[in-house]
Amino acid sequence: MPIYNEITLAKELIRFPSITPIDAGVMKFLANKLIAIGFKCKILEFKDNKSKPVKNLYARLGNLQPNFMFAGHLDVVPPGNLKDWTVKPFSPAIKKNHLIGRGANDMKSAIASWVVSVNNFVSNNKKFKGSISLLITGDEEGIAINGTKKVVDYLKKKKEKIDFCLVGEPTNPNKLGEMIKIGRRGSINAELTIIGTQGHVAYPHSANNPSTTMVKILNEIKGIKFDEGTKNFQPTNLEVTKININNNADNVIPSVANATFNIRFNNKHSSSSLKKRLNKILRNITKKNKSNFKIEYRVSGEAFLTKPNKTTYMIQDIIKKITKIKPQLSTTGGTSDARFIRKIAPCLEFGLVGKTMHKVDEAVSISDLKKLTKIYSSILENYFE
Repeated sequence: MPIYNEITLAKELIRFPSITPIDAGVMKFLANKLIAIGFKCKILEFKDNKSKPVKNLYARLGNLQPNFMFAGHLDVVPPGNLKDWTVKPFSPAIKKNHLIGRGANDMKSAIASWVVSVNNFVSNNKKFKGSISLLITGDEEGIAINGTKKVVDYLKKKKEKIDFCLVGEPTNPNKLGEMIKIGRRGSINAELTIIGTQGHVAYPHSANNPSTTMVKILNEIKGIKFDEGTKNFQPTNLEVTKININNNADNVIPSVANATFNIRFNNKHSSSSLKKRLNKILRNITKKNKSNFKIEYRVSGEAFLTKPNKTTYMIQDIIKKITKIKPQLSTTGGTSDARFIRKIAPCLEFGLVGKTMHKVDEAVSISDLKKLTKIYSSILENYFE
């Protein structure tokens, strides 16, 4: 299976309807491509009782240090209403110099670009001193339980040393070259339940309305000024995302109120310190209002920062040279699988422009895709120089 070019390979990858957690054969297809270059490949399938099995791929070429790893995902989000697309989502097409298809932007094209870059590098540097590896998951767009997190645990057990990792997520807001991600904020989702006492609205003294307590709590926590931000991070922020009282009668005081909220936090905090602070507020307000509460926290990841080093600045210089834009070193945006990888290696993220990810007619500029291959190729040349 020869490696053609990044456009052809991206099309081939997009044709697999690999909607999380469905593999659809894409991991085996990519593994065969990598084996043809000289990689040793291991398809790792993880599962548990509460989630569906997910296939992941770890591939390595060479056994020397340093080991430079590229990480990404081949799973995609559902296409939505097919009638809204101008092409079939899994039948990629080029229109107006853009490759359109589900996963074109996030992030099958970046993986294709990396594989072509590696193929070109290995062809010209057969005895380079080091190793190149890939960690490709099928569980980035989903619950992220059986994906990169478990592959990282596997690599730890195997004592596989990763010296640096480049994650190929679409990091640029509008133009290729604008932004490198050197860290990410932490994220906590919380589901809060307030338990009161049901009763008749005409006799409030014999009931305890949980909505009163809920409003006080949400007002209090939304008003918290956690910090002013840092040199590298935005201020920590809490957003209420749902408020729900399951009550069908207008003359009944309900017994239960529910709400969910999310906190995106910087490296001035940890998930445990934030939970401790919130729990104190919940205990105080519910005690005053003679209510009870239950809260369930789900931590997506802690805040982290990869302190810029010579590799960071080398990559920044290459991007500037090829795109004519000096990329900002940023920690904005949501979470990514870098939150797991940073436990075993310093990592940064750079990929395509993310304007169309998860949208109808998801697309990538052909020009950007070719430039990304040049950037990735130059990174390999310079890293192993």
